[in-house]
Formats: sequence, structure tokens, C-alpha cells
Amino acid sequence: MEKSRANKRRSLAIAGTLLFLAGSIIFMGIITGEIFYPPGYSTSVNDISDLGGTRPPNSVIYQPSATIFNITMIVTGIMIIVATLFVQKYFQKRVASIPLGIFGFGILGVGIFPGNVEFYHGLFSMITFISGGIAAITSCKITPPPYRYIGIFLGVIALVFLFFANYFIPTLGSGGTERWVAYPILLWMTGFGGFLLGMQTTTLRS
Repeated sequence: MEKSRANKRRSLAIAGTLLFLAGSIIFMGIITGEIFYPPGYSTSVNDISDLGGTRPPNSVIYQPSATIFNITMIVTGIMIIVATLFVQKYFQKRVASIPLGIFGFGILGVGIFPGNVEFYHGLFSMITFISGGIAAITSCKITPPPYRYIGIFLGVIALVFLFFANYFIPTLGSGGTERWVAYPILLWMTGFGGFLLGMQTTTLRS
């Protein structure tokens, strides 16, 4: 029994650490890539993925921004996938773990296929945004209030800005609208990682 409890605590600790770090690393990777990007980069006009490479036909790749962004996506994508295995191991809720795993797979694909690889990058970006929004919402199956409602709220925000982007682009720009899709998901994931770490601590004391 004690060994089983220890394994469960370990699963929470690993999952929480990986998700918290992944969210933090993505934020800092984007910020760092923007720092090294040449003057003229705009969070309103430029998509986040422009850091890895702009869209065809006249694709432009700026270093070291591209390397920073792509490696960040690849590493964090793997971290999220691994974290998903431990989330599933502890909670046994596929409705929550499957969207999270697909989210990690999408981020991995975004790093492997930068913005200059038009079809595959667009595909993985859409997978990332849709699955990330759904993962935030379905996390309600394994989180208690109030974080349950925070996850639902952030997931809904992301999906609304994704599917109704045309209504927001005139005001926020394509880059600004994309950030309203991506950042709520990243905020949720980082918070979810912190929640799991806190839950692990509580389990350890009980």
C-alpha cells in the first residue's frame, strides 16, 4: 500500500514539474526569440511562429531566434507528452489525458516543422490550438473548484479566439489574435502543473 502511494506521489510530482517547466520555458523561449529578432517585429502583426520561420513563398529565417524557438517547441513538446503519461497513470481519466497528449504532440510538430514549412506547420499549429483549448476544458474532470472553472474559462477563451479569429484580427492583428489563443492555454498548463505539485505535497502529508 505504501509503495503504491509513493508511486502515485511520484507520478504527480513528475507530471506537475514537467508541465510547470514546459509552460515557463515556452513563455521564456518566445520572449527570448523576440528579443533577438530584428527590429520591426510586432506582436500585433507577426505570428508567434514567425520566430521559427515566416510563411512561404518569401520565407525568412532569422537566427538565433529560429533555433531558440524551434528547440523550445521540440523540448517542451516532449516534456508535455511524458507528463501526460504520468497524468494518466495517476488519474486514469483519458478524457483529460488524451487532449493533453495531443497538445504536446502538436507543439512537438510545430518545432519540427517551422513556419516556413507551410502545410505541416499549419496542421500542427491547428492541432496544438484545438487540443490545448480542449485539454484546458476537460481538465475539469480531474481538478476541483476553483481551478476547475479557471481551466474551463481559459480553454473557452482560447477556442473562441481561434474559431472567431476574423472578428478579432481587425482590432488585435493576426499576431495579437493568435496570442489570445496561445497564451490562455499556456497559462492554464503552467497553473495545472503547479496544481499537481500542490496536490502531490498534500498527498505526501496525508
